[in-house]
Amino acid sequence: MADPRGFLKVRERELPPNRPIEVRLRDWKDTHEHRVDGQPFLKEQAGRCMDCGIPFCHQGCPLGNLIPDWNDLVWRGQWADAIDRLHATNNFPEFTGRVCPAPCESSCVLGINQPAVTIKNIEVSIVDEAFERGLVQPVVPQRLTGSTVAVVGSGPGGLAAAQQLTRAGHTVVVYERDDAIGGLLRYGIPDFKLEKLHIERRLAQMEAEGTRFRAGVEIGKDISWDALRRRFDAVVVATGATVPRDLRLPGRELDGIHFAMDFLTPANKAAAGRPVEGAPTAEGKHVIIIGGGDTGSDCLGTSLRQGAASVTTLAIGKRPPGERPANQPWPTDPILFEVSTSHEEGGERAYLASTVEFLADDAGRVRALKVAETAYLPDGRRAPTPGTEREIPADLVLVAMGFTGPETRLLEEQTGIEVTDRGLVARGDDYAASLPGVFVAGDAGRGQSLIVWAIAEGRAAAAAADAFLQGSTELPAPVRPRTAALRA
Repeated sequence: MADPRGFLKVRERELPPNRPIEVRLRDWKDTHEHRVDGQPFLKEQAGRCMDCGIPFCHQGCPLGNLIPDWNDLVWRGQWADAIDRLHATNNFPEFTGRVCPAPCESSCVLGINQPAVTIKNIEVSIVDEAFERGLVQPVVPQRLTGSTVAVVGSGPGGLAAAQQLTRAGHTVVVYERDDAIGGLLRYGIPDFKLEKLHIERRLAQMEAEGTRFRAGVEIGKDISWDALRRRFDAVVVATGATVPRDLRLPGRELDGIHFAMDFLTPANKAAAGRPVEGAPTAEGKHVIIIGGGDTGSDCLGTSLRQGAASVTTLAIGKRPPGERPANQPWPTDPILFEVSTSHEEGGERAYLASTVEFLADDAGRVRALKVAETAYLPDGRRAPTPGTEREIPADLVLVAMGFTGPETRLLEEQTGIEVTDRGLVARGDDYAASLPGVFVAGDAGRGQSLIVWAIAEGRAAAAAADAFLQGSTELPAPVRPRTAALRA
């Protein structure tokens, strides 16, 4: 235990400051200041960790991160040991430390009656300091097995599986249909939340280890799924859940209504210096975002940086409470009212707002949304309240209601693989699909979830694939899959 009285001497959370709003709205750089230099409070915050007899933060983290261990090492200034303990369970702490909602902090024992330990900030500080000091080096396998593995999808799940399998000695090729590796990390998350230099330096490490990357190749079209299976000894499907949830209402076909990713992807490409011709833009427009989650927040920050005239975020449900409610006791992860950095920057948020209709102008473009107050029915359903309708002007509407599952049509047609009733790729307790040698990791088998779950499942699927290829494995398998099992 770093400081036995640390949680008594330092009772408040302290985080590094964000960049000033008026400054960060002029660029796409990270809104946070993550560096450790000049942050003496980091040691104090690490010292607040109580090294509990039963560390519930382990339970809150799907990766099982050894949080008390690296808190203690940060307090002692032992950065090399800290990054080793962090990498023992997490391939990419620079990603989780920036975009994970930190369920570990909700499970922190100190959080029972004090603000929780700043676990997420300590995590990202460790990996940032490790890169600065040159402590993150390639881990080259001592021998090659002669087996080959294709990983389809280069998001966090696919990259985690690829790195684990490469280090086990297999020859791994990662396929990505977009023009650059990273999946939603690359084009789904704006730079102000995750600058792409963090992806590039990790990819450089993986390439030095032996992982091969093939961007701009869509499996199912450029190479058939059957051909891929014949070419490789094992295949890991990590394509994510990319089918957006739609809002089928009158006027949905109007110009100016887009899914969130159809707006974010070209905006992120433009930020990377690869502008997309004809892409939707928020410049000078009244923007309405339907959906109050992380994707909606990303749309908000992007719209403000593009110069939107106004931005309104609509949420169909009630505004969550600011404090942990009685029916969501510790150590559960509560649903709370959150203010992201994008919400700090501007825009309005409306709750209990049910969209009723998209209204058109004379040119066939959206001009407004008709919304009504949400009513909760006795059977638990939600519906618009008659007589409460109002119009909100809109030049651009972004549907950010999440995702329903993976794209499986070509995979099914070309292989006959089994798919669940929810449209997920079916898998057993060992992450194996209904076809021999095919394994499923992340949102493709789990459904829309968190980045930390994707990494955990990528590691676990890699262990399963390694055992299939070698008869046994020494790779860790942190979690069991959550999905409908294969039918007998």
